[in-house]
Amino acid sequence: MNNSVKKIREFMNEQGINFLLVNSTNKYLEEYTTLEENSRYFLTGFSGSTGDVLVSPDSIFLFVDGRYHIQADLEVNHDIVTVVKLQTGQTFLDELVKKIPEREVLGIFSKKNSQKRVEYLQEKGVKLKYLDFDPLEKDIEYNNVNIVQVSGVPVEEKIKDIDVNGALLITNLEEVSYLFNLRDFSKNYSSKIRGKAVILNGRARLLDEIDDFVESYNGKIYVDKSSINAYDFNLIGDKLMVLEDSPIKLMKSVKTDDEISHYIDAFERTDKAVRAIRDYIENNENLSEYDIAEQLEKEFKRFGAKGLSFKSIVAKDKNSALAHYSKCAKDEVLKDGSLVLIDCGAYYEQGLATDITRVFVKGKPSELQRKVYTTVLKMFLNAYNYESQDRKYVGYNIDELARKIYSKNEIDGFEFNHGLGHGIGVSVHEYPPNLSKNEMAKIEIKDNMCFTIEPGLYNEKHFGVRLENSCYMKKGKITSLVHMNYEKKLIDFSMLNGQEKEWLNEFEVL
Repeated sequence: MNNSVKKIREFMNEQGINFLLVNSTNKYLEEYTTLEENSRYFLTGFSGSTGDVLVSPDSIFLFVDGRYHIQADLEVNHDIVTVVKLQTGQTFLDELVKKIPEREVLGIFSKKNSQKRVEYLQEKGVKLKYLDFDPLEKDIEYNNVNIVQVSGVPVEEKIKDIDVNGALLITNLEEVSYLFNLRDFSKNYSSKIRGKAVILNGRARLLDEIDDFVESYNGKIYVDKSSINAYDFNLIGDKLMVLEDSPIKLMKSVKTDDEISHYIDAFERTDKAVRAIRDYIENNENLSEYDIAEQLEKEFKRFGAKGLSFKSIVAKDKNSALAHYSKCAKDEVLKDGSLVLIDCGAYYEQGLATDITRVFVKGKPSELQRKVYTTVLKMFLNAYNYESQDRKYVGYNIDELARKIYSKNEIDGFEFNHGLGHGIGVSVHEYPPNLSKNEMAKIEIKDNMCFTIEPGLYNEKHFGVRLENSCYMKKGKITSLVHMNYEKKLIDFSMLNGQEKEWLNEFEVL
């Protein structure tokens, strides 16, 4: 890390800038990247999926949301890095702006920041310098090596009603994969193909990069600012036209009936894998986090998984307080009374990501474990059974309801420090929909949109509990794709009211 700090300081001096934004994303603006292509990791040692860094003349600030407060504290060198812990409702960009004095210049890597982010910073008065070269970036091959065709609505049908007077450029990887019904299972924790697409004159074609197309095409090129990086945006020049939103984004988020049928089957198999790992924990002694993670992958493959949709989280005791714990250590062995949180998912034939979280206990649980588990269960049951008066559902309101349940049942030291849920599809995190306090969570959740509901409570001195069901909207009602059991020995039924007990009947209890 010290070498990376030295390298980045030298680079800043060469570029004549005092401030530099270092991202965790790659040129495709992907949230989940390998550590090998994550410049922020080399600079700070923080391995979480999201979190950005501001390098100032005398400090390095790492901005993380509630999922990573504890993990960031554990992973960074605090003599070098200051962790800025964003609270619910705070945004990274707003807090970033506060640290940059007026008239000072912020350097950004143009290929690793969306045009939407760039314009937001400009609106806030930040002066920007585009940088095409990241000195910490490693040489990464992005070739598609194992592309497979999956069933779905033909691309010609998807684009037939797209009416733009020119070319429509698609740069979001999930949208490209969805558009062509193509998947690539050769990369860990992904089914996406790598590439971009252009829709023109009723036809769509894949592009490795946009440079040649932009140079050869003389008409207008339409783009979605939220998914195109600043480098590509500026490359288009005076041919550019801006769309309010990509028409493929909403199309992709509303699953077809066939996709829902696939998801139902995929989650049935995911449930079976998680039930099998529960039995494995119950019936074996001296198991480590690593042992459980290894066995879990075997169980997924036994039920036909093509691969994991993300690196499985297997976290015991205090480790479970890290929302996105990633180690799965060999020396973290379950003992009597150990609580273990498992967050996992897989890809099957259709290349749609499953996602589920369950919590188990080895032996007899403590009263505190039961109290926290039951509180989280109450939060889930109330959010899951939320009914909108006008039958229009938005994630913002569902999230708010879960927080009200949390406020009424607060447990000293335990915090609910992340959003309630996210959309799922080709990737495990997709938008829309979104369940949180963010503005994007005010988008209506329509029939056949798929999303998670995952309340959690965490205390770094004790443990964390998160219960996550992936769901979809069916005829104006939230419907669970997950039917994995809840743990009877972890439920304090005296804490549940009559309505909550009735709701619980939808799910088996072991």
